[in-house]
Amino acid sequence: MAPAARESVNLEADAERKRVRRNWLLTLPALTLLVIGAAGPLLIVLCYSFLKPGDFSGVIWEPTLNAWFQILFSRDIFDDTVGLADAHLTIFWRSVRLSLMTTVVSILLGLPAAYFIATRPGRQRSFWLFMITIPFWTNLLIRTFAILEIIRNEGLLNTSLRAMGVISEPIQILYTDTAVLIGMSYVYLPLMVLPLYAAIERLDFRLVEAGYDLYANRWQVLRRIIFPIIKPGLVAGSILVFVPSLGAYVTPRVLGGGKNMMIGNFIELQFGQGRNWPLGSSLSILLLLVVMVALLLYVRAANRGQADG
Repeated sequence: MAPAARESVNLEADAERKRVRRNWLLTLPALTLLVIGAAGPLLIVLCYSFLKPGDFSGVIWEPTLNAWFQILFSRDIFDDTVGLADAHLTIFWRSVRLSLMTTVVSILLGLPAAYFIATRPGRQRSFWLFMITIPFWTNLLIRTFAILEIIRNEGLLNTSLRAMGVISEPIQILYTDTAVLIGMSYVYLPLMVLPLYAAIERLDFRLVEAGYDLYANRWQVLRRIIFPIIKPGLVAGSILVFVPSLGAYVTPRVLGGGKNMMIGNFIELQFGQGRNWPLGSSLSILLLLVVMVALLLYVRAANRGQADG
């Protein structure tokens, strides 16, 4: 390489290094705030999960894996034998089960709603989308208390059914898993409708007509034509509903009455009355890992869908 060409390459490399260095310096304040505001607290929680609990709260700076052990196992106070932590497993199972059921209910209600909105004329779509997003204008706690007023023993539902002579005694819905399911389905339903609407709006309905012309029935059209096209929206909506449902705190607390505890309530209990900060920290990290796995599965499904497309 000629000396002039080599010098030109070196100058370009120096300019590129200066540009990269300048970009890093410009983003340094934002990165610092991100580390302090997001990564910092997570690192503290992670550190607490490997320490011993204090006598009246806080932690003792002695490293131990006891908090992670307590997630699934417990020791008998008399003979120190190890067994499964049945109460913890029950809470975990209830959280996963209710989150999955909330996702399924949201799909069953959100898919027809999204299809209805996507098939309206252009001006009407804006109105219906506006109606879907109205709940987000109200605080989550207020929306949860609104559901409570509907399903409680003297609420709108039981009062109406008794007035029509359908029932003679109030139906006990409040403070049950059913109440929590109803509340979470109502709260997170818009998070399912909006991604499904975005997916269905891109659907070319001429493909549906072609399917009928080829003598496909409705189920075959749904399974072979509509579902593959709206699958990215369905996966995105499922993640958007499942993840916050898994860590829900307000809705299970208000509608479950403290008896139907989920992971979010259990974590709050450890930092509050339980005074076991390491166990609460380990549960928080475990919940974070579950959410990360769910997001990774979504990204993998989305990438596979783009590859197939």
